[in-house]
Amino acid sequence: MKFKLMAIIGICSSLLLSGCSNEEKSVVDKETSHEGHSAHTVSGDLQEETSSKEIAPEFLSGKPEEMKTIYLAVAQNQELLENIPCYCGCGEEANHKNNYDCFIHENKKSGEVVWDDHGTRCGVCLEIAAQSILDLRDGMTIKDIRTKVDEKYKSGYAKPTPTPEV
Repeated sequence: MKFKLMAIIGICSSLLLSGCSNEEKSVVDKETSHEGHSAHTVSGDLQEETSSKEIAPEFLSGKPEEMKTIYLAVAQNQELLENIPCYCGCGEEANHKNNYDCFIHENKKSGEVVWDDHGTRCGVCLEIAAQSILDLRDGMTIKDIRTKVDEKYKSGYAKPTPTPEV
């Protein structure tokens, strides 16, 4: 898994300059999501529900395997990524509060997960998630990872999500 996460960081580099593109988004009123169906949010992000965090959403079909690896790793690292801001502009554009929101919209009490496809179009989101997970696995604290992310993305990127300090 660590090798796959490192590979995705390389792929993310090619997406970084574009950030999160609105070109692929169509603004649609939020629809009701039903099991096995998808819905678009007002920001244009596609959301899809699966029965658990171990089951990837269908919108990842046709995407690089490394992207699926990131999404499934994000689902296993909720506490970490809810404490890490995103610097792609999604705080203002999609009302995200942290990097976790770029991938998962909701964890239901039943165990079902409502995934968000925002991260599929954004190298910044993918890179922050992948590197943060690797850093945690290498023994860094969440606070140190947060400091590292804030330092790396403090200039040249969008305003961070309103993620409270650790």
